[in-house]
Order: sequence, then C-alpha cells, then structure tokens
Amino acid sequence: MNNRHVYDMVIIGGGPGGYTAALYAARAGLETVLLEKLSAGGQMALADQIDNYPGFENGIDGFTLAEKMRLEAERFGAKTELAEVLSVSLNETPRVIETSEGAFYGKTVVFSTGANPRELGISMEKELTGRGVSYCAACDGMFYKGKTVVVVGGGNTAAADVLILSRIAKKVIIVHRRDTLRAAHIYHAPLMQAENVEFFWNSIVTELFHENKLTGVKLKDVSTGEEHKIECDGVFISIGRKPATELVQGQLKLDKNGYVIADESTCTNIPGVYAVGDVRVKALRQIVTAVADGAVAVCYAEEYLAECGLVS
Repeated sequence: MNNRHVYDMVIIGGGPGGYTAALYAARAGLETVLLEKLSAGGQMALADQIDNYPGFENGIDGFTLAEKMRLEAERFGAKTELAEVLSVSLNETPRVIETSEGAFYGKTVVFSTGANPRELGISMEKELTGRGVSYCAACDGMFYKGKTVVVVGGGNTAAADVLILSRIAKKVIIVHRRDTLRAAHIYHAPLMQAENVEFFWNSIVTELFHENKLTGVKLKDVSTGEEHKIECDGVFISIGRKPATELVQGQLKLDKNGYVIADESTCTNIPGVYAVGDVRVKALRQIVTAVADGAVAVCYAEEYLAECGLVS
C-alpha cells in the first residue's frame, strides 16, 4: 500500500464507543490507533456522576470512567494519538485521515465523533452545566428527585424528558416558544394528564439565576414581551442534538438530521467504515449503547478484513 504505514483500524473519536472498539480490536490482534483531539471520554468526560453504567455500585464520574476505558484499551496495544482530524477520504485504499499531526492510513475506519446537545446560547449556560443545567434527563434526572425542574423545548426529546422527570421531580415546568407542542401526538395526552407538569407557552429562557449553582430562570413571553422569574433547582435543555458529521458529508449517507445511516451492525454505505455511538441513527443514545456499538463494529471489521484478504 505505497510503503505507507497502514493500520488495521483507525478510530476517530475517543468516547465510550471509540475506546470499546479500540479494546476489542487490539484484543483481536488488529493494529489500532485512536485519534482524539482533546481527551478520552467525549461528552461522557463532562459528567460529574454516572449512575446508569453497570458495574459501579456507587456511580463514577465521567472523566475517571473515560480514563479507565483508555487505559484498558492501551493495555492490549491500542494506540492513542492526540490529533484533530481535518479531513477524511473514506473511499480510498487505504483510507486517508488527515490530521493536525499528519496523515494516518487505515484498512478500516470506525467513526465515533458523537453528537453535541444544542445549546440555548445564553450567559452562564456553560459554567452552570453540571450545576443545575443539564441536557439529558435519563442521565441526570435522579439528581432532582422531589425538586422543581424546567424543561426547555417542545419536540419529542423534550416530551420524553418531561415524562421521565414527572416520575422523579416534585414539579416539572415546560417552556416552549410556540403555543403547542411539536412532539408526536402520542406524548400529548400523558403530558396534559400529569398532575405535576405545568406549561409556559410562547416563552423562552433569557437568563439563568445562580449562586454556586442554578437557582432559577427568567422567562420572556415572545408575544407580549412580559418577563418573570421562576425559581427552580434545575433546567433541562431539550432542543435537540447536533451530530458531529461535518467530516463525512458527501461520503457517508446521513439522515435528514445529519446522523450517519447505520443499523445495529454499525455498517455504513462504505464497506469497511463503521459508525458507532451517538453519531449514528439509533433509538437510545447512552454510554452503554455506545459501548455495544464499539464491540459490534470490530466484529464486522474482522469479517471485512478476512473477506478482502487484508488481515495482517
């Protein structure tokens, strides 16, 4: 292959799906490199407490879990390179991944770049993340047991978050900029019937009140301009997620929301290229489902390498 060093597998993104793929690939004897621009874990590394990943009876913080995943993969020979991926050529043989640290070449590629929550873009949002501002009810809902929370949004994600939180929190307040939900009709009746759910229509959050953590939000009525403060313990921003698929546009098939089209096999439209974790089309985006994807991708990559006679 033109005398260039070619890895059996190049993994782009160091989240739980990426490092699980690295672990399984290395244990299978595949020469593997994982490219990550910052540090292990991706979005997971930002979580102060993770209680829904099996095996940690007292929970674990995301940074520590990420480091454990990295060290385990590297124990079996997987290599981590801190580099920002600038472009990819997935239809070439070998695949070419251009990075801030030079080019990497791979017989197979696992795409594990994740998806980022869409932010409101208001002051103190980033600073209060993990201290009252959250983007995942399934992840953080239990921290608000018996408390008052605000959910911003009106689509399916927001509706699902409200239903989760209504079983946990004392009170759930929905703030939506329109006068009706955009969520599928199946959500409407359960939300309207929930005794602890309150609606603020035609409203947006314009300010976050805080001391050392969130204490409330300021709402603005988009029709009248009227503003008022709501005291709350947490705010869940549920206005969608944005998959990190800019690198593969025009190469991998994406759905209308920008997620890579890949089923439970993780196989994409390009043989030998796999999408794992939050970046692919899937029903549930959690650490445990990303980990499963990583293992599955290596299974199919081994089959591909064997069928193409590319086994080292």
